[in-house]
Amino acid sequence: MKKQHFILGTIALSLSVLASCSKNDNDKAAPVKPAIVSTTVVNLDADAANKGTFTLYSLADNKIIPNSDSATTKWDIGFKATTLIINGGSSGPGKATAQVVTGIYNNLTLAPEDGYVTDATAKKAITGWYSYNMTTHIISPVTGAFIVLKTANGNYAKLEISSYYKDAPATPTETAVSRHYNFRYVYQPDGTRNFK
Repeated sequence: MKKQHFILGTIALSLSVLASCSKNDNDKAAPVKPAIVSTTVVNLDADAANKGTFTLYSLADNKIIPNSDSATTKWDIGFKATTLIINGGSSGPGKATAQVVTGIYNNLTLAPEDGYVTDATAKKAITGWYSYNMTTHIISPVTGAFIVLKTANGNYAKLEISSYYKDAPATPTETAVSRHYNFRYVYQPDGTRNFK
């Protein structure tokens, strides 16, 4: 009886060792590269009620971050009327930097290596993204201008604003509801500057 238990135990141990050895280190799957996706945001309220607060947004998580988290790195960009802030410099504890570039948004497949600035008390990093018509009082995104930023956590994103008005009317009028951003962006989660 002891001999049978010993033989059965030896067989079980041998099978266990064989099973654990059957996986070769070369059989390990290559790490999956995170997908790069284009995200569209519609009617993001940028202080439409004129309360004086920024709407903080996480590009990584595609969501609004509560103002109670303004002193964290949970957000990347903030919107209040036509003022945009980034989570870095004078606006937040993150390491965000940004620049407005000109060109064709879809053609930018590699974020610029340099030219980024951070928010300062006197001047924000993101300026020159819109024009204001003194006659019609309409805010229009500058054609061919978009934002490239290094986020609060050091990843790259490109962002193009298509409208400053609720429901993005093709031809906004003075009665259009303003302070509602419509934009698209691409976020690169792996830390490289590559958008393709």
